[in-house]
Amino acid sequence: MKLVIAIVQDDDAADLLDVLTESGFRVTKLATTGGFLKSGNTTLMIGVEEEKTDDVLKIIEDTCKVREQVVTSPSPMAGSTGVYIPYPVEVEVGGATIFVVNVDQFIRF
Repeated sequence: MKLVIAIVQDDDAADLLDVLTESGFRVTKLATTGGFLKSGNTTLMIGVEEEKTDDVLKIIEDTCKVREQVVTSPSPMAGSTGVYIPYPVEVEVGGATIFVVNVDQFIRF
């Protein structure tokens, strides 16, 4: 058995949850916050039989697409201490960060 831990952007989470549950996978959703953009994301934990791991990874890949997004990033003003002026920066968001971990024991009560 494997535990798939997928960290996805909030915008992709609802669609991914729908597709995973419709495909018969049990999913636990955790609300988390990313460190880079300090924005909300969702961590999904999916327990899956080893032979179905590739199916889960394919669903995640098909659902969570990478895209460009403009975000406002504060920048210190030259010559001033503690003064920040926001300016738009285009960054790549979306996709998924995935960890696949071996499960020694699975218990459901």
